[in-house]
Amino acid sequence: MRIQRLSNAEKEVAEIEGRYQRRDQHNNRSKSYGLLDSYTLSVVHERQWCFQKLFNTILHKSVNETSLLEIGCGEGRNLLEMLRFGFRPDLLAGNELLESRISTCMINLPQAVKFYAGDALNVSFDDKTFDIVFQSTVFTSILDREFQNKLAERMWKLVNPQGYVLWYDFTYDNPKNSDVKGVSLKRVKELFPSGEFHSKRITLAPPLGRRVCRIHRSLYAAFNSLPLLRSHVLCWVQKNRE
Repeated sequence: MRIQRLSNAEKEVAEIEGRYQRRDQHNNRSKSYGLLDSYTLSVVHERQWCFQKLFNTILHKSVNETSLLEIGCGEGRNLLEMLRFGFRPDLLAGNELLESRISTCMINLPQAVKFYAGDALNVSFDDKTFDIVFQSTVFTSILDREFQNKLAERMWKLVNPQGYVLWYDFTYDNPKNSDVKGVSLKRVKELFPSGEFHSKRITLAPPLGRRVCRIHRSLYAAFNSLPLLRSHVLCWVQKNRE
């Protein structure tokens, strides 16, 4: 009997699926990720203010004329957020590795939003298709650096000339979770070496943020005023005409 060997990329995709499934199981047991949680709501509001500033000051055209693809769209929460900012459903698309999440997206979002299941490296998109390619806490679940390199290259090819990669992810390792590894700003710049960067540290580190928000939600802003306590980086990476 012939044994088929998996490539390194295929192995990493299988590992990522396992990490996402374990995360989903944890989230199903926890109430800490919904908007009824003060910390989560504070994180979302802070990020929305940052997005508003980017879309108003740097984006070179109106959001209702802007196409956006989210890599690792999960159950569609970020795409719902983009709709609230004024993006048109027919110009939004989501790619997600887990088909079960795609099913939830199709329930939660308008029919005009397009969804593509599977590994982003193998989904059939034409190069230079989107004005914005967005990823949120995806790369920290990819532990293989070569796979990170390939996915970043793929994202960059999908961006239109003078388009953007929008990046939101955490920079610190989580000693309690071996399924994730922080991605530093230096590493992000290695992944997109020809991009023009606008970056900002945001998001009060979750262990501290959850603790202080149990006392009072106003403490989020107080502690978050100290940059060293922020755990995530938001990057707006412009692709100059190539």
